[in-house]
Amino acid sequence: MTNARFDKTKLPSRHVTEGPERAPHRSYFYAMGISEEEIHQPWVGVATCWNEAAPCNIALNRQAQSVKMGVKKGGGTPREFTTITVTDGIAMGHEGMRSSLASRDAIADTVELTMRGHCYDALVGLAGCDKSLPGMMMAMVRLNVPSVFIYGGSILPGKLNGKDVVVQDVFEAVGQHAAGNMTDAELAILERVACPSAGACGGQYTANTMACVSEAIGLALLNSSGAPAPYESRDQYGDFSGQAVMQLIEKNIRARDIVTRQSLENAARVVACTGGSTNAGLHLPAIAHEAGIDFDLLDVCDIFRDTPYFVNLRPGGEYVAKDLHEAGGVPVVLKELRKSGLLHEDCITASGRSLGEELDRIDREADGRVIHTVAKPITPTGGVVGLKGNLAPDGAIVKVAGMAAEDQVFTGPARVFECEEEAFEAVRKREYAEGDVIVIRNEGPAGGPGMREMLSTTAALSGQGMGKKVALITDGRFSGATRGFCVGHVGPEAAHGGPIALVRTGDVITIDAIKGEISVDLSDAELAERKGAWKGPRTNDYTAGALWKYAQLVGSARKGAVTHPGAQGESHVYMDQ
Repeated sequence: MTNARFDKTKLPSRHVTEGPERAPHRSYFYAMGISEEEIHQPWVGVATCWNEAAPCNIALNRQAQSVKMGVKKGGGTPREFTTITVTDGIAMGHEGMRSSLASRDAIADTVELTMRGHCYDALVGLAGCDKSLPGMMMAMVRLNVPSVFIYGGSILPGKLNGKDVVVQDVFEAVGQHAAGNMTDAELAILERVACPSAGACGGQYTANTMACVSEAIGLALLNSSGAPAPYESRDQYGDFSGQAVMQLIEKNIRARDIVTRQSLENAARVVACTGGSTNAGLHLPAIAHEAGIDFDLLDVCDIFRDTPYFVNLRPGGEYVAKDLHEAGGVPVVLKELRKSGLLHEDCITASGRSLGEELDRIDREADGRVIHTVAKPITPTGGVVGLKGNLAPDGAIVKVAGMAAEDQVFTGPARVFECEEEAFEAVRKREYAEGDVIVIRNEGPAGGPGMREMLSTTAALSGQGMGKKVALITDGRFSGATRGFCVGHVGPEAAHGGPIALVRTGDVITIDAIKGEISVDLSDAELAERKGAWKGPRTNDYTAGALWKYAQLVGSARKGAVTHPGAQGESHVYMDQ
């Protein structure tokens, strides 16, 4: 392979490598041992979210070395750089969770700034935890460079008493312990064995959901997300991804050629049929926003509504990401969707081939255990459902995977809490009643700030055996590991004067996931009267710093909680500068 394959005069890196005026720039490159030949090749940013915060990120540095080898094989010059990650499992249940969603946009911003500042021509992005996956994909689409995404891989399940256990079991064990159903010693044993390796949380939580999205949307090579993080086969996918991005440069296939309305619909199908995280309803609109595509929460939910749920994964099902990989992974899931005509096959992918062409190369079929057939799904509609009504005019979202139809309709009196801490303390002390609808407000993107996840509270409810006996609604979010009748993303949020800000303890709330409705038993006149008496957003302690800045910029959850105008506001595209 030679540089004749690439027209350097049309690549951003020419601004730092070509011509006599760039001699000072080239002197820096020689200082790092880069050869003259390498200087004049295409430059590829290899971005990772590596850190020592949590097991989901710890293997990314190793995998990046394989990506760099692939880039070199393809005739490119790789330049590795890192960005932040806030890991939800560590941030969960305390003030640290406010940093989580904001980190998604910080990742996109910092990758963009690094790419722009150093004039890299293409991007291979490696990510391993919930917000780092969409953040990296957002950067790819924002820059519109040839891009390949690669997931760091899931964690292996732990073993206890002959059964697989994951971190979800530990969160729920906290509730069991508080209820007196688990001893200190039993909890200590579980916490020591639940997470035995590197990798992201093992169920179909947000990280694995967005990993599946990366393949379905076309930014990742097919089947690249499946192998667990400790598997050395992941390094082969890194090598292949590095080679693939060089082919994309040669063919001038960019991120927005891959991320289209049709590929976003494919991604939403995969979320629904796998019972994926409700957070996808936040991240898919945000990725679409970077491409200038109008694809909001309600659009995502329309797709969820008519997609069968047929992949049996935790938290609603039985199996973990490793099992999905061994059953054939995302390609087999996509093949099943294709059989029902639910897939746009002509979408281009990171391989340079269409999705249909890629699937024609797959000979595995559904095993009927982890991946059921689309003809005989677990349920006929998606594992995630959108809701709308006078309590959520801008929509809300709920995961119903694994829930019986009779458990998907709930009416009860509101028990209102002004923040997550109030709710968690009440749950811990059992200061709620069976049949209540627990309302947690002031936790939206702006009002939180940061739109915290509520896994500690929902897991405590499940651990107390109350997951089906109460419902919970919030303008915040839920972890992909949440189960039970838990409604998130209620919009407009309380800080913006949405109806959730006006609810009082005792108001009767009805949630109907079958009809897609959520309402409070109040007339329009009563809601208007309460809105007139509303005293404005709840104050918080975040009056300076990154979270203050985020709260000033962030938009509604319906549109993806984005912080800038997106492609529709562009006057130029980075790749064409």
